[in-house]
Amino acid sequence: MNDESFYVKTFRHHFGSEMIIENVSPVPGGCINKTSKVTTNQGVFFIKVNSLDQSDLFHKEQLGLLTLKQKSTLGIPEVIGLGSSNGNSYLILEWIEKGIANGSFWDKFGQRLGLQHKVSSSQFGLDHDNHIGSLPQANNSHESWTDFFIEERLKPQLEMAHNSGLIGSSILTQFDILFTKLEPLVPDEPPSLLHGDLWSGNFLCGQGPEPYIFDPAVYFGHRETELAFTTMFGGFDQQFYSAYSEEYPIKPGFQDRIEIHNLYPLLVHVNLFGPSYLSGVERTLKRFT
Repeated sequence: MNDESFYVKTFRHHFGSEMIIENVSPVPGGCINKTSKVTTNQGVFFIKVNSLDQSDLFHKEQLGLLTLKQKSTLGIPEVIGLGSSNGNSYLILEWIEKGIANGSFWDKFGQRLGLQHKVSSSQFGLDHDNHIGSLPQANNSHESWTDFFIEERLKPQLEMAHNSGLIGSSILTQFDILFTKLEPLVPDEPPSLLHGDLWSGNFLCGQGPEPYIFDPAVYFGHRETELAFTTMFGGFDQQFYSAYSEEYPIKPGFQDRIEIHNLYPLLVHVNLFGPSYLSGVERTLKRFT
């Protein structure tokens, strides 16, 4: 695409003909979209760009951000604009200037995530499907977390991986055994409003310091699933977990359940990045089946 004409056309569509693009600089870290910091005479913005056939990614991301904006006390970037231009889809967000992640930041982050997880629903799921990364994520409603986890999280990823030749029938058989044992392994909890994809790349310390979360895969799920995901790649200070537990105490034995919850993001990574993530899946299956 012609970058200059794209940015000028896109931003003037939302801000008017007096909008002047002063600088566009790439923002590293994403593997799905082209991401940039756009400095203008009317402020600084963050923009994601993808092909036109990927526009639903941005539509569902907007819905997720708006849901969190309404119900969470964590910082959520403002959605500035959504649309298509020059054969591309895009999402324009508020630019968040980085701050320093000190103890106050981690205390706020943990406490406010605990408050967010207290936002509940009558069922697990959501009123619409969305995405986890670039993969489809089904959110059909279930009264039971176990049923939701099996039918809407594990089975779709297993089917995708099997159809792609990434896993064999022996792993499917082990999962069938796990499904029969799953319910008593994880304690009952009411559905919690989850970010859904909360790893170290999807939060930011803003000025203040204020915790911000973005790139959501929102749904009402088991809150331990969210907390387990934060441990997969590190990046969360112990003070975060302490502050969370003070706000919304975690039931005993959580450390032993982390591997179960992380089967979903591991399978997502198998489907996105290949079989190198299978070893973690196999270890969990060996332990629990």
